[in-house]
Amino acid sequence: MNGPELILPDWPAPSNVRAVSTTRRGGVSAPPWNSLNMGHHVGDDPAAVAENRRLLQRAAGLPGPVAWLEQVHGTRIALPGTEQACADGRFSDRPGEVCAVLTADCLPVLLCNRSGSAVAAVHAGWRGLLGGVIEAALDCFPGELSAIMAWLGPAIGPSAFEVGAEVVEGFVAEDRRAAECFRPVAENKWLADLYGLARLRLARAGLISVYGGGFCTFTEKDRFFSYRREDQTGRMATLIWRAG
Repeated sequence: MNGPELILPDWPAPSNVRAVSTTRRGGVSAPPWNSLNMGHHVGDDPAAVAENRRLLQRAAGLPGPVAWLEQVHGTRIALPGTEQACADGRFSDRPGEVCAVLTADCLPVLLCNRSGSAVAAVHAGWRGLLGGVIEAALDCFPGELSAIMAWLGPAIGPSAFEVGAEVVEGFVAEDRRAAECFRPVAENKWLADLYGLARLRLARAGLISVYGGGFCTFTEKDRFFSYRREDQTGRMATLIWRAG
């Protein structure tokens, strides 16, 4: 493979909005981070991560350096001009500012408005999703929420994401319809549909245009990193920016 394998979102975003999601293919990291690991915090050789990020910069045509986040499964959204931030999403209305999140089972969510004036990238594990991280990102956008579209990137699929009763109870307490996103598999164990839960919350917020989903980081071993599958593993990046 010549360079990083990139996923281009299939959504009707404005022409000035650019977005990509990486896979695990096309980098230089050694096992168990092989090969396109984007995370500095997972034990990989820092020089390999730096080279992987350089390869991504060139392959994706990024307009400048990425201000990576320190993600903590919370609901804080970094605003334009914020440098290295402890947050689980980034919003920008500035051309050339790259919003990015790292994942390895959690759900990356990209957002943009139809005018192409604002974008956001969100890291949504079940804790952040339940806490309202998507809604926090949507609150950053001006205008009607119906003018915003979302793309759901690579995450653990509904056949592999096992959770306990506290997860089910938390989501159902907020919205009874969330029960449809859980399937019992054993005593006090359920399979959760992270994509379905995200779609439900986006719809409840007023979004009618939601794309993506259908990936499974856990089962697609050759294509994606998965923390639940491998414990010590790399991270994919999902990025969005305004070209102008």
